[in-house]
Amino acid sequence: MLHLRLICPADRTDEVVRVIERTVGTTHLAVLPGAARTPSGDLVLCDVAREAGDELIGELRALDLDRTGSIAVENVDLSLSRRAERAEEEAPGEPADAVLWEHLADATHEESTLSVTYVAFITLATMIAACGVVLDNAVLIVGAMAVGPEFGPLAGFCTALVRRASRLALRSLVALLVGFVVAMAVTVVFSLFMDAAGLFTEAKLEGKRPQTDFVYAPDWFSFVVAVLAGTAGMLSLTSAKSGALVGVAISVTTVPAAANAAVALSYGDMKQTVGSTEQLLLNLLGIVLAGTLTLLAQKALWTNRRPRMTKSG
Repeated sequence: MLHLRLICPADRTDEVVRVIERTVGTTHLAVLPGAARTPSGDLVLCDVAREAGDELIGELRALDLDRTGSIAVENVDLSLSRRAERAEEEAPGEPADAVLWEHLADATHEESTLSVTYVAFITLATMIAACGVVLDNAVLIVGAMAVGPEFGPLAGFCTALVRRASRLALRSLVALLVGFVVAMAVTVVFSLFMDAAGLFTEAKLEGKRPQTDFVYAPDWFSFVVAVLAGTAGMLSLTSAKSGALVGVAISVTTVPAAANAAVALSYGDMKQTVGSTEQLLLNLLGIVLAGTLTLLAQKALWTNRRPRMTKSG
């Protein structure tokens, strides 16, 4: 269940209440006249089944409630109520399959913002991966994959394509490009420092690396895995099963490929630099393609169910 806290101008409250009452899957409706102060108005509370949440939020936004008042949505972890159980039964579909587009757009907007923290995480992840490729250490590679935050902007770009949100698309692209460029540039400097300290050597980079040589050898398997990971990652975001994102992060070769390209560049090895860059781009393409197609499929599915989301009578 989702809990909605709405602030409504007094002259729009009746209309808002009618929208809530005619939406399938709503319950626990409460109206507190004049309770809101900033902005002033009435406070309206209700619970709604997750499956019906996107439809209800969309109708409330159509009433300009997000501009004239406020729409706040919270997840209800526990609801001991027969009315809540009935509301979930009435709403079509399963809660895990429901897509809250407004929540997705808000989450990806935050995750795709170019910030100091984002740049720090992707840079640190790339430096860790650099140690992993030189030492041929799979544990370090996996750790770097888990630390890398690049799936946020990728998900933001997919969402922007589906919702035709040009500003979100631009924000996501900037975060991706600037993040990887800065991370790789810092890793080049880091590699030169490690070489001067005797911790990195060209012989280690050029030697046999059975655990990590895949990062500069792109093939169709790389693309297939990226597509599968992109699909799983987007399903994880839309179904609120965020635990799966860790698995997604450690199944794609983005950060390790960027790290190998940076280390190879520091030694002037253009073959590995080009191969790693191709691996990076191939993974990014696969994730974006799969994520976008997944969202389009989910959008089509829930659009077909919308006629069933309104109570009869």
